[in-house]
Amino acid sequence: MLEGLKVSNSPHIGQGLTTRRVMLDVLIGLAPATIAALVLFRQKAALVIAVSVGTSVVVELACNISRGYSRPWRSLCDLSAVVTGVILAFSLPPAIPLWAVVVGAAFAIAIGKMVFGGLGANIFNPAMIGRSFLTACFGTLMTTWTVPATIDPNMPVVTAGISADARTQATPLAWAKQAWKARSQPQQAGRYREHVMQYIWRSFLGEKAGCLGETGGIWLILGGIYLLLRRTISVHIPLAVLASTFVFTGLVYLFHPDAVISPIAHMTSGGLLLGAFFIATDPVTSPITTKGRWIFGAGVGVLTILIRIFGEYPEGVMYAVLLMNAVSPLIDRFCRPIPVGGRPNV
Repeated sequence: MLEGLKVSNSPHIGQGLTTRRVMLDVLIGLAPATIAALVLFRQKAALVIAVSVGTSVVVELACNISRGYSRPWRSLCDLSAVVTGVILAFSLPPAIPLWAVVVGAAFAIAIGKMVFGGLGANIFNPAMIGRSFLTACFGTLMTTWTVPATIDPNMPVVTAGISADARTQATPLAWAKQAWKARSQPQQAGRYREHVMQYIWRSFLGEKAGCLGETGGIWLILGGIYLLLRRTISVHIPLAVLASTFVFTGLVYLFHPDAVISPIAHMTSGGLLLGAFFIATDPVTSPITTKGRWIFGAGVGVLTILIRIFGEYPEGVMYAVLLMNAVSPLIDRFCRPIPVGGRPNV
C-alpha cells in the first residue's frame, strides 16, 4: 500500500507560505482593479486609497507603541495593514470626504483588529468593520455615488486644493431595489429593471457608479484567478459565494421576473466579486475546514441576496460577511473531521 510513497530526509520544508507573501499576493491580485479605479475616478481614487492605507499603517504603529512593543514597526512588515487599507478604500464611494476615510481606517485597525490582539486574533474582517462604522455614522456620505470619468468627461482633476464635485448617479443595485419595491406595478418595475440590465456589460468593465472596488468585475476576476493560481486562496469560498448567489437569485427571479434583475446582473453588481475573492476568503475570519468553507461561502451568497432583495439596504455583502464571520468558529466546530473510532461533533 505504501510502496509508491517516497519521503525525503528531514527537515521537511513547506512551500514558503508566509503572512507577508499572502498579503503581497492579495495586493498583486488587487492591482488590476486598482489601476481600473485610477482610470475611472482619477485622483479621487488615488487620494482615497492613499489616505486609507496611510491611516491604517499609522494607527497600527500607534497601537503597537501604546502596548510597549520593543519593535512596534515589525507587524507593519507583513503588509496586513496595507491590505486592510486598500480593501476598505475599495468599499468606499470615490467622493467620500478624506476625513471620513481617516475615521473609517482608524476604526478598522484599532477596533476591528488591534483590540482583539492583532492579526490572527480578530474575529471580524477589519475592513468591513470600518465600513460598517462609516455606514452607521455617515449614511449619506456612504450612498453618494460619483459617475466614472469615462462616462462624465467633465469630472474635474482633483488635487489637494480643488473641490471634488462631480455628477452623481444611482447605482445598479439602487435601481434594482426600486424595481422590487414597485413589483405591484409591473410597468414601473420594468422600467427600473431596464436601467439595471443596460449596465451589465458596463458593470463588467467598471463604467458605472459605485464604490472604488465595485466598478470592474473583469479586473476582480483576473485578480481572483491570480490568487487561485498562486494557491493563496482556495476555490471553495469564492465558488460557493457565486454559486449560491446564482441559484438563490434564479429562484426568486423565476417568481418575479419583472421585478428582480437576473442572476448575472446580481453577480456583476455591487461588491459581490470583491467580497467573493478578497473579503470572504480572509484566512483569519473564515473557516479552515473544506466543508466549513463551502457552508461559509454559501451563507455569504444567500445572505447577500436576502439583504439586497428583501432588506432596506441595496447592498448586502458587508453585512453578510460580518454575520458569517460571527459564526465561523461554530462552523469549524461542527465540520471537524471525525477520526476513525471517534465521536461525532456535538
